[in-house]
Order: sequence, then C-alpha cells, then structure tokens
Amino acid sequence: MRIGELSANQDIKSLGGELHRLVEDWFPICRSITGEGLREQLRRIGAAIPVTMHEVPSGTQLFDWTTPKEWNIRDAYVMDEAGNRVVDFQAHNLHVLGYSVPIKRAMSLEELKQHCFTLPDHADWIPYRTSYYKEQWGFCLTQRQLDTLPDGTYEVCIDSRLADGALTYGECVIPGAEEAEFLISAHACHPSLANDNLSALAVATRIASALQRVARRYTYRFLFAPGAIGAIAWLARNEDVARRIRHGLILACLGDSGPSSYKRSRRGNSAIDACATYVLEQSGHPHEIMDFTPYGYDERQYCSPGFNLPVGCFMRTPPGRYAEYHSSADNLEFVKPAALADSFVKLARIIEVIENDGVYRNLNPKCEPQLGKRGLYTAIGGRTDTKALEMAMLWVLNFSDGDHSLLDIARRSRLDFGNLRAAADALLDARLLEPAPAPDSTGSQERRN
Repeated sequence: MRIGELSANQDIKSLGGELHRLVEDWFPICRSITGEGLREQLRRIGAAIPVTMHEVPSGTQLFDWTTPKEWNIRDAYVMDEAGNRVVDFQAHNLHVLGYSVPIKRAMSLEELKQHCFTLPDHADWIPYRTSYYKEQWGFCLTQRQLDTLPDGTYEVCIDSRLADGALTYGECVIPGAEEAEFLISAHACHPSLANDNLSALAVATRIASALQRVARRYTYRFLFAPGAIGAIAWLARNEDVARRIRHGLILACLGDSGPSSYKRSRRGNSAIDACATYVLEQSGHPHEIMDFTPYGYDERQYCSPGFNLPVGCFMRTPPGRYAEYHSSADNLEFVKPAALADSFVKLARIIEVIENDGVYRNLNPKCEPQLGKRGLYTAIGGRTDTKALEMAMLWVLNFSDGDHSLLDIARRSRLDFGNLRAAADALLDARLLEPAPAPDSTGSQERRN
C-alpha cells in the first residue's frame, strides 16, 4: 500500500454523510450482548463487507467467564389505570433495563419506583443501564417522566426471553501479503447509542471496504463483538490466531465533536502506539495521548497480562468524559458527519504509515554518500518539494542502522512520513539501503528509549 491510498482525495462532506447514514440506519436496532438484535446488526454490516458470524453456546467456559444466556425482547411498557403507556419500549429501546427478565403484573407506584432508573441531573435524558449477570428487571426513563407519575396502580410488562442460546460475534478477514495481522475491533452491543457504538462500527465498516480495494502488506481482521464478553470469547477460541497480531486498535466514540484521542497499549512502546501518536501530532489538530489503564473498552482484554498484545484504543472524547455518554442524548444529532469523516481519515493515515513502515541498513555508512553522482537529485528534481525530499534522504541515510524504522525517523525528524518513504525507495533503487529485520517484536530502539 502506498501513502495516500486510503486517506487522500477524500470528499470529506460526502464521506461524512455516508458514515452518518450508516449510523442512522442502524440506530433503531435493539442490540445487546446476545440475541437477534446483535445478529441483525452483524447482518447489516455484512451487507457492506463480508462478515462471518460465529456462535458461542450459552454456558461455554471462557477463561474465568461463562457465556451468558441469550436475551431477546419483543415489547415492554408501564401502563397507567387509563390504559396509557407512560413508559414504552416501542418509543425508545433504552426504556428497558438491558437483560431484564420477563414480568407482567400490577403494582403500586411505590413498588415500581424501586425498579426505575433516571438521570436526576439531566431530567429529559433516558439512562442506558444493563444487568447482564444478575437476573432482575427494570425500566429506564427520564426524571421528568418519573416525577409526573401519579399514585395509583400500574400494569408492568416486559415481554422478554432469557434462555440458553448463543453469543454471536462477526469477523471480516482481509488477507494481505503477510500472515501477520492488524486487528481492528469495535463493540456491537449497545442499543440506540450513536457515538458509543455505532460511530465506530460505521468507520470500521467503511475502512474495511476501502482496504479490499488496495494492495495490503498485513492481513486485516475486523472483529464486531459484544463488549468485554465478546473479546473474551474471541481470545478464548483464537489463542493461536492472537499470536499473529502485530498491531491492533479498538475503535470507539468516533463521531462526537471533541478532539481525537489515543490510549496506548499496555506495552506503551509498540509500533501502533508510536504510529497513532505521530499521526495525531502531524494532523495539526488538538489531540490527547493517554497511557494505558486497565479500564475502558476491550483493549483491557487484549492487553491482559496473559496476552499483552500491541492493541491501543482510538477515540475522540473518551468514555465517561462527555455528559451524553450512556444516555438517550447520545443520539443522531450528537454525532457529526465531519467528525466521522475526520476519524476515518486519521485511522486510514495510521494504517498507511504502519503499512509503509520498515527498518533499513545503510550500505555506505562511513560518511555521507555522494547523492549527485547517483542521479538522486535528478530523480526528485521534478517535484516542488525537492528540498524536503533531499532532507528526508539525509535523515534516512543517517538513521538506517538496523535499529530505527522509518516511523522512528519521522517522529525524530518531524518530517512527513510520505517524503521519508519516497526517500527510502529512491535510496533502495540506488543500492544505498537494504531492508533489515525489525530489532524485536515490540518496536525499534527509538521506541524502547
């Protein structure tokens, strides 16, 4: 893959609109960590890219976890004495506590309130709440709704089914020239949350589609799975495959208007950490780089000490740091087409740099070689950025000692990676460089220091 094959010449307005339409199309689906809503989401993704669905039966042991029962819901409501649905799952699927067990009976307002969840500081927002591993039932509603309910008797109905079934996850594997893999993972389990779920699914789907049309060095594995338990299930079933992962990214919260952010892998010094940092630095936009913590999205599974994979997390505003997080305010208006497009371009740029990175050895290491007599200045003379390319050649020659990758050189020199890649290609053609193996699996000397 050449620099720019994924990120360049993008019509940002058109791209943003396309991504937002995917989010809009998928928004009504009642997803959860199991069930038909999750399968429907995977089928929708599969309409755009090839997705293989895998089923993990309920009760399957997954390291210290067990696959839960499958949950499906048809309807739910709270009805007042006049027959009005005062809380209605059909109006918004966040109204039901996720994984609620079935119930249908009459009760007093006082008893009902013991099973109600609200956001008192945001009186018009519905919270997103779940109870995956403790069987109970409940409703989520706005504080304003709860405050207006009069005393009386209410009919409570949750028409759900919690029974043995399966957990489902989807994979799209795009082969490359090498078996070494680049993992891109996004959780697919949240109902009607546009940023914390659907933004990442949309960007990942569009990136996978674009990757199919270009030459690839790495094999790309896209994983669409329920949060936490889905990644655990994949790792439990794919320990051999996991050993092939050289780079990985968790995608989340890619559509809000906040600046881009990146959370490093547990290693903290992997190539993906250096690459994401470099791309965000070179973007010229505000950004944040964070150290790894064992809290957040599925990076905490891939980076658990038994795996310690080079997997970071690419986001805009991190979870819990915007008020709309896990509420009905995380809606289609909250997600911005321009932010989705910007996230796509930055992710594409990260992939391009990783694809084109390499470690080289200078074959003329004693003093600077004479470039003019080799026609290297002439070879780049037709370009308007000739001086930048000359400088790139000098940097590549000086640091091509078998210990520094092009990405290391780019970060140290602050030069454009594309110019460094072009310089390396010219020097390879002139037989002044030769490829060298990477010093180790965690990255080059520059990243270890």
